[in-house]
Amino acid sequence: MPGLRRLFEHIANNGTRDWLFILPSLVLLTLLGLPLLALFGRALNADFFAQALSPSALEALRLSLVTSLLTVAVTVALGTPLAYMLARWHFPFKSWATTLIDLPVILPPSVAGLALLVAFGRRGLFGAALNELGIQLPFTTAAVVIAQLFVSAPLYVRAARIGFNEIDVQLEEAAHVEGADQWQLFREVMFPLAGRSLVSGAILTWTRALGEFGATIMFAGNLEGVTQTMPLAIYLGFERDLGVAIALSVVLVGVSILILAVTRKLDKTHR
Repeated sequence: MPGLRRLFEHIANNGTRDWLFILPSLVLLTLLGLPLLALFGRALNADFFAQALSPSALEALRLSLVTSLLTVAVTVALGTPLAYMLARWHFPFKSWATTLIDLPVILPPSVAGLALLVAFGRRGLFGAALNELGIQLPFTTAAVVIAQLFVSAPLYVRAARIGFNEIDVQLEEAAHVEGADQWQLFREVMFPLAGRSLVSGAILTWTRALGEFGATIMFAGNLEGVTQTMPLAIYLGFERDLGVAIALSVVLVGVSILILAVTRKLDKTHR
C-alpha cells in the first residue's frame, strides 16, 4: 500500500527518534481499536441479523434517529443566534452565559437527568405550572429530546462560537461601511463564512444526542416505543440477553461510522 510504504520510508530516513511518536500512537490506537474488534468479532453469529433487525431494535433505532434529528434542528435554530451573540457582541453577564453553556459539557449525564427531573418533573420546580397547562414532560418522547438537547446543544454552540470568532473583524467593518444592517451582516457574511464550523457542530450534536443515555433514562425512562432509544435498548439487552446488547451495539457503531464518514466528506468538500 502506498501509504504504508511512505510511512516506512519516512521511518528509515529519520532514524529511531520517530519511534518516540510511533510507539505511544500504536498503544493508544490499540486501546481504542481492540474493544471494537472484539465487539464485531463477538457479533458474528447466526443470530446477529435476527437480533439486530428485530421489531424492538428497529423501533429503538427509529426513535433514536427521529429524536436526535429533532434535537439537532432545535439546537441549530436556537443555538446559532446565541453563538453569534457570544462571539461578536458585548453585553452584561456574557461570561456567565458562556459558563452556563459550557457547564453541561462537563456535567455527568446522571446529574443532567436529575436536574431536568427536579425542574420539569411532576413534583419539580415547574411541574405544577406545566400540569395546569396540561403538559407532562417526564417519560415522554419530548423528554428524550429535552434530555438530548441539554447535553448536546452546548457542543454546537461552542463550535459555532469558535467559527464566528475566527472571522476577520475587517470583513464585518467593511459590511457596515457598505450599509449592511445586523441581519444582512449575519445572513450574507457571517453565516456563510462560519458554515464549516456550524456543520461540524451540528454533526457533533447529532452524534452526542444519538449516544445519550444517562440523562435520558433518568428524565424520560425506558419505555419501549416511547422513550427507549438505542443506548437504552442496549442497556436493557445487557440485563436480559448479552447477544442482543452486542447486536444493537454493532448497529449503533455502524450508524456512528456512517456519520463520521459523512463528516469527513463534508470536511474535504469545504477545504
